[in-house]
Amino acid sequence: MRTLESFVNGAWHAPDSEGVTTSHAVTGEPVASVSSSGIDFAGTTTYAREVGGPTLRSMTFHERASLLKTLGQHLFAEKEGLYDLSTATGATRADSWIDIEGGAGVLLSYASKGRRELPNSTVLLDGDPEILARDGSFIATHMATSLNGVAVQVNAFNFPCWGALEKFAPALLAGVPTIIKPATQTAFLTEAMVRLMVQSGILPDGALQLVCGGVGDLFDHLGGQDLIGFTGSASTAAFLRAHPAVVERSARFNAEADSLNAAILGRESGPGSTEFDLFVSEVVTEMTVKAGQKCTAIRRALVPHQHLDAATDAVATALGEVRVGDPADPETRMGALVSTVQRREVLDAISTLVGSTTVVTDSCEFHGVDPARGAFLAPTLLRTDNPTNPGVHTTEAFGPVSTIMGYTNPADAISLTALGSGSLVASIYTADPVEARELATGIAAHHGRIHMVDASVADTSTGHGSPLPNLVHGGPGRAGGGEEMGGLRGVRHHLQTTAVQGSPDMLTAITGEWMPGSTRLFDRGHPFKLNFDDLSIGTAIRTNSRTVTLDDIESFAESTGDHFYAHMDEEAAAASPIFGGRVAHGYLVLALAAGLFVWPDPGPVLANYGVDRCRFAKPTYPGDTLTVLLTCKRKTLRAGAGYGEVAWDAQVNNQADEVVAAYDVLTMVANRPGVNGAPLEQTDNGGNT
Repeated sequence: MRTLESFVNGAWHAPDSEGVTTSHAVTGEPVASVSSSGIDFAGTTTYAREVGGPTLRSMTFHERASLLKTLGQHLFAEKEGLYDLSTATGATRADSWIDIEGGAGVLLSYASKGRRELPNSTVLLDGDPEILARDGSFIATHMATSLNGVAVQVNAFNFPCWGALEKFAPALLAGVPTIIKPATQTAFLTEAMVRLMVQSGILPDGALQLVCGGVGDLFDHLGGQDLIGFTGSASTAAFLRAHPAVVERSARFNAEADSLNAAILGRESGPGSTEFDLFVSEVVTEMTVKAGQKCTAIRRALVPHQHLDAATDAVATALGEVRVGDPADPETRMGALVSTVQRREVLDAISTLVGSTTVVTDSCEFHGVDPARGAFLAPTLLRTDNPTNPGVHTTEAFGPVSTIMGYTNPADAISLTALGSGSLVASIYTADPVEARELATGIAAHHGRIHMVDASVADTSTGHGSPLPNLVHGGPGRAGGGEEMGGLRGVRHHLQTTAVQGSPDMLTAITGEWMPGSTRLFDRGHPFKLNFDDLSIGTAIRTNSRTVTLDDIESFAESTGDHFYAHMDEEAAAASPIFGGRVAHGYLVLALAAGLFVWPDPGPVLANYGVDRCRFAKPTYPGDTLTVLLTCKRKTLRAGAGYGEVAWDAQVNNQADEVVAAYDVLTMVANRPGVNGAPLEQTDNGGNT
């Protein structure tokens, strides 16, 4: 047995008194002593705010994303040591894969999202600018910047690695330091993971701290710039939510609590259908993965009355084939619960449920272990013939336990599902799109995620119980009312969105992005001749003009096959309430505009990779003369690539200076030779080296 240390104030801290002793889930032997005694929690939060926070906030989203990528790769390289430790939690290697590699995968996922979907800046714009003065001289925008606090996470015992990393990743990407408080029973695995992270030297000082043991007076030092992320029971969530840090000082609080998740079998998905088989397989999987100790596990299986007996028999039979025993044995499919204390809690919940259910199966053979010493429990399937009984919808046995019940029609299934008072996830197994829509829309308000399954996704579905970093993980009501991950939603939770009002030039300076009405810099020559490093926000060109002819329109129609009446039929176009005559194709306008601003020779502009926010504001008629205003709107460096991405504001005007089209042109622009991975020699726009 070893004494766990916390990592606070930049150093490892050994407790100054004995702590709680945790036991091996399989053998019952002592594993670790856990205590946070002696920690200065005021100093810990101060260290995060004054050391970690400023460093992270000085980095751009892309630089933080690079940290996550490097850290994720490091944890993947060191994963075997974590797997060796994980068997003491009762988890098989397959169970631990979700926790260990799944956790490292969250870091890589957020790293990718940060590089692809966030600017290489410390400021994230939210929505389009708002024009507040008629002449455009006073505008506003919303910008999001890092909170100046610390993200404190209080985690459950079942996912000691993933549970910490799925909260840490969006916080770090947002520029907020983190304090991890793992559940005591499995803190030894979290501590081992954090040691790997600290020893790697990847993270800046103060970006990550670890508290093994109680939280002491930690919450007393949290306020309006801080965040609390909690995973655990609904009762504990309610207790923490009432803390003065939340109710008086407005620390942001997010909870992901226990819930009685459901799986619903469709009416036509009877025995012999692929959907029936998938339903049975998933119920069994969710009962036995992590020994059912998952907040997303299926606790209620809803089956049409006509299929109830068949489904009950099929699930019971499949459970009988599950090998339960030593999680270190590769043949084992289900290991132990995390502790004998947890097993007692599950057995107590089963006793409560038995009052309103009958036991279908609750026994098995235990392979290679002494079930009296370890925290082993047989998969337990219960059945109720009174599905409206409140007990089965309010009592959660947090282990390998599920209750199967019948329903009469979709409305009944929706009503029964809602009795869970809010859940993280529900699965629907049906091949009928009409039934799928009725069920999904009927239960959506009660769930954070809905998992639709039919034969077409049999081999590709990510599974009922698998939260993904790009999807929301949370749920209403009993499930906590919060959201975790969800891609950029998780990052925005750690940012403060602020409305900023002022002149276009001032807002351009503040946000780093060109705003409508801001000064354009016309004295730099053609902007496509400038390297990424030499481009300034606002660099612009007013092009020469081009008159659109009827021949242009007809030639474009002939070459593209686009013979829409407004372009080709004078009589029909004249009768249109929109056009009043023949008009140019919108895409012809874009093509002619490109011909006005594109520089033809090789040079820094490497490629055009897209167009955003395209709108055709006014029809273009034969005889109209077009001119383009092209302005450097946004620059995003791609570190090490030799180029950056540049967004150009393109405004196409007619001879009356009316805007006929507006859009963003997206290009890749090379760095100066030798900068950021660019070749030492490159060709200029005149074709010379």
